[in-house]
Amino acid sequence: MEIPVKLGQEIELEISGYGHEGEGVARYRDFTVFVPEALQDERVLAKIYEVKRNFARGEVLSVIKPGAERVVPGCALFKDCGGCQLQHLDYRAQLIAKQRRIIDAVERIGGLSGVTVHSVAGMKEPWRYRNKGQYPVGVSGNSIVMGFYRRGTHQIVPAVDCLLQPAITNKIGKKIRELLEKYRVSIYNERTGKGLLRHVLIKNAFATGEVMVVLITTGDVFPGGAKIARDLCGAFGEIKSVVQNINRSRDNVILGNSNTVLWGRDHIIEKIGALNFKVSASSFFQVNPVQVQALYSKAVEYADLSWKEIVLDAYCGVGSLTLFLAKKAKQVYGVEVVTEAILNAKENAKLNGIENVEFIAGTVERVLPGLMKRNMVFDVAVLDPPRSGCEETVLKALAASRVKRMVYVSCNPGTLARDLKILDGLGYKTLEIQPVDMFPHTYHVECVVRIERK
Repeated sequence: MEIPVKLGQEIELEISGYGHEGEGVARYRDFTVFVPEALQDERVLAKIYEVKRNFARGEVLSVIKPGAERVVPGCALFKDCGGCQLQHLDYRAQLIAKQRRIIDAVERIGGLSGVTVHSVAGMKEPWRYRNKGQYPVGVSGNSIVMGFYRRGTHQIVPAVDCLLQPAITNKIGKKIRELLEKYRVSIYNERTGKGLLRHVLIKNAFATGEVMVVLITTGDVFPGGAKIARDLCGAFGEIKSVVQNINRSRDNVILGNSNTVLWGRDHIIEKIGALNFKVSASSFFQVNPVQVQALYSKAVEYADLSWKEIVLDAYCGVGSLTLFLAKKAKQVYGVEVVTEAILNAKENAKLNGIENVEFIAGTVERVLPGLMKRNMVFDVAVLDPPRSGCEETVLKALAASRVKRMVYVSCNPGTLARDLKILDGLGYKTLEIQPVDMFPHTYHVECVVRIERK
């Protein structure tokens, strides 16, 4: 097949739908062209900047016929910052597009039909919802910059007021940059591998108002670290913890394995419903505390518990969903590969006075066979894997244990659909999916899936 476009070519395109990363999709002489920032039903003039054998990508030069759902982005950095992809799309239309994406994935990748995909549960106020701000740090000219990576690059776009972050996070971020300049902190250079400070991570507990600042460095020695911690805590009473995380690797992983407390505690306290949780520097916690209660409530509903079930919570993190399940189960076993998260999970269970839980550190594919050798019979399995989905060995082990019900929580419709197809072949039927909009103005969407043995 002859490729009908070439680099630098300007063409008019009719946008017919959306790609899996929120970009507009057009067909040009039966050839697929992806166009970021273009919306469905729009006609745009685009300039081709990437050509592959099966597709091309184009940059919007002008919108010839705007779609009815196009809105003015709230953030001035929208076109440059890679954090949001859909601010220019009306919020209600975002929810519809995300539902369509899930349906397409289930049918096309999963090969499943008859699965009920409910409307996406959205937010009343879809701004300032993130409890975690993750800022790469760099140098531009003679100044230190903090912000977010420009779309498709590692070039830092300075960000003073991110509309997805609460106001306090933005204020603390601005202060940190000033202190880095004041104390002449050495900044890490990705290209050379030299320099000290790599990233700044700010965690915000919405319910308690507590804040943690994590300064990620390439080595143990941190000149000025103690002074920065002191000045930050003097300026913001909300800060209860300042931690130095050491990451010596040359790859793109944000956090290393070693933490040193520079000031205050090694954790902050967050609440979900009536439960309290310790959140440390390295532990995973859902980024949208407003929507997480809706997500967990649906997971508990799909688990269909009656205080007599034995439940496996795979990929349990700091035990937040595990403890919700324990409120209605006989016993819950939580498995997580991050040792620090397991320690947090045990502390969280003790903090909330919940005793019918056991937390085990290790990969699910290694821990699960050991539990089965103990003649453990699970009535319900809850899966909340990373974006890459579950290992097939985990799904096969669960099927071999003949667990009656599964609840699958996923932030990636593609890998979710792949795993649902595998489970279908192993004797399990996907009944319904409830999407929850944990990430407004981005292409990401979280799903809770109800699965039963055929």
